[in-house]
Amino acid sequence: MPPPRYVPGHDLLAGRGAVITAAAGAGIGGATARRFLEEGARIVLGDSHARRLAESAEALAAEFGADRVAALPCDVTDEEQVGALLELAEQRHGRLDIVVNNAGLGGTADLVEMTDEQWSKVLDVTLNGTFRCTRAALRRMRRTGRGGVIVNNASVVGWRAQRGQAHYAAAKAGVMALTRCAAVEAAAYGVRINAVAPSLAMHPHLVKVTTPELLAELTEREAFGRYAEPWEVANVIVFLAGDYASYMTGETVSVSSQHA
Repeated sequence: MPPPRYVPGHDLLAGRGAVITAAAGAGIGGATARRFLEEGARIVLGDSHARRLAESAEALAAEFGADRVAALPCDVTDEEQVGALLELAEQRHGRLDIVVNNAGLGGTADLVEMTDEQWSKVLDVTLNGTFRCTRAALRRMRRTGRGGVIVNNASVVGWRAQRGQAHYAAAKAGVMALTRCAAVEAAAYGVRINAVAPSLAMHPHLVKVTTPELLAELTEREAFGRYAEPWEVANVIVFLAGDYASYMTGETVSVSSQHA
């Protein structure tokens, strides 16, 4: 089938102030940053990799304007760093309307060989990090009284089984449950919380650590017979972050045909 058509921006997020975690580089976070800018948002990027973050922010600022792009290194396992990232959005852009919790950590290990450290590290970044960012964002959004949107990055692995992914699947299933429960509480503050669940969104860094055999197996499962482009997932995040999704909350939207 022909390659997907890149959709131009339509100012769906014009004037909004957004924070995106794990936003350096060529993955979903980086694609989301670009799509948000194309839709008129002002963004603050966070990532634990300071050099890649600085390079990404500099490139986006040169293209979209330095007044619309800011960045701060952020490890989502550190509550102070999470708070500083959100504070920067309010300082630079005067508001915090959208938070995209994209940070996550994977890995492959059969359960009988998995160490406590491997389990805990994946859970702390992927699930606990999403919790910390969601909590911090809700506190600020409740205080300002302007409402807001939080979009979490889950995974189809949170629904289905895959060998070697017990820690990652447990974390992503936890993100889905956190999304549902937090959404019920956040509604009182006018805040919507949803999640996306991608399957395989490939980019150059991920290609390097994925065997051809596994890549072929995963793409064959997909209805379109190919992996998703990161910007295709970012498009769904844009939808959830914008006004077209005004009555959606607590949902996890699959960006894959293999969600079960």
